[in-house]
Amino acid sequence: MTAPPLPFETKRARLDLTSVEPTGTFEGYASLFHIEDLAHDVIQPGAFRDTLAKRGTGGIRMLYQHDPGEPIGIWEHLSEDGRGLRVKGRLLLDIARSREVFALMKAGALEGLSIGFRTEKGARDPRSGVRKLTKIDLWEISVVTFPMQPGATVTAVKSDPAAQELAFTVAMLHAADRLENLSPNHRRKTRTI
Repeated sequence: MTAPPLPFETKRARLDLTSVEPTGTFEGYASLFHIEDLAHDVIQPGAFRDTLAKRGTGGIRMLYQHDPGEPIGIWEHLSEDGRGLRVKGRLLLDIARSREVFALMKAGALEGLSIGFRTEKGARDPRSGVRKLTKIDLWEISVVTFPMQPGATVTAVKSDPAAQELAFTVAMLHAADRLENLSPNHRRKTRTI
């Protein structure tokens, strides 16, 4: 997949983590229809239809903070329903950044989803200043810190117990290395699992 054509826009949505269970998967809404966001845009039903048909789930990237150098997982299901863009994704917990994101999501410290897209059809109401988006070329959906659309939610987060144990072991090894580095006579050691 090539880089998205300019201008490239983003929209953020709040994650509401109502349950944290044991696989790296989470689900919820990346965007909600008929709700004005903080940038005064309103996405209309059907806006994602053509992109989803053209690219499919595998053609939409899951990134961290819109950074193309930070893929953190895959989308397993993307679809429009009456509420908005429904998503189900899986963080790849063998990637360090994904484990960090997962821990932050479980703790409620990371609460946003954001779509990266190019507007294909939209019009701004001159009186209200609200832009209605009717066709969006969706390129990626990111897990982000600050939401643009506070009402969109993630309803569940799950993790694989074996991956949790591995993540804990790696975190403890990193913590031990950091403690070693605080010592004035430390020598950097490489640890393997």
